[in-house]
Amino acid sequence: MNITFLGHATIFIETENTKLIVDPFISGNNLAAHIDINALKVDYILITHGHQDHVLDVEAIAKNNPKAMLISNYEIVQWFGEKGINGHPLNHGGKHHFDFGSLKYVNAIHSSILPDGSYGGNPGGFVLTTPSKCVYIAGDTALTLDMKLIPETSPTLDLAILPIGDNFTMGYEDASIASDFIRCNKVMGYHYDTFPPIKLDKTAAQSHFESKGKELILLDIGSSISI
Repeated sequence: MNITFLGHATIFIETENTKLIVDPFISGNNLAAHIDINALKVDYILITHGHQDHVLDVEAIAKNNPKAMLISNYEIVQWFGEKGINGHPLNHGGKHHFDFGSLKYVNAIHSSILPDGSYGGNPGGFVLTTPSKCVYIAGDTALTLDMKLIPETSPTLDLAILPIGDNFTMGYEDASIASDFIRCNKVMGYHYDTFPPIKLDKTAAQSHFESKGKELILLDIGSSISI
């Protein structure tokens, strides 16, 4: 599995035969100005919640990839469905099998409203399981004890993608605790630096994780890791 950071909370995931994008917010992010959304080829678009900094480029990407399927909660799938975008709805605790593996929609503690003010349903995260790997994509969330259920109900995680920017989500200190809850010491951080309130002290964040015996991966926008 190859995972590319496209800035803010946007993640591009390539499995053996499938390409997925999570929470596309590229055109509105000055830090990601070098990323061409028109060049992105995807099969699935995953949305954790309705905030504009997670859904801004959904329509543009769906237009360029007309066969792509949107996966999110029921309210978000319905909202984009009215725009002609094909989708599959999930709700909290629900899992569905797709051609690449399975997705389970899990709890997140945050808020959710769509760009026009419509109700965006309850926010969530995803546990992505393929035949060879398992990744937790937390979405925007606070530290929550619900995270302790993830290792009880899913395969062993190979990677956790956690927000670390603080202010609107948990910061890196709480993210290190979250890694204990989910029993995964390999963490990729996201949702930082895009706006002044979530500016990250990267040295402090990585030092904190190292002091706990954990790995915090901070990718440059456009860079990738393989797991």
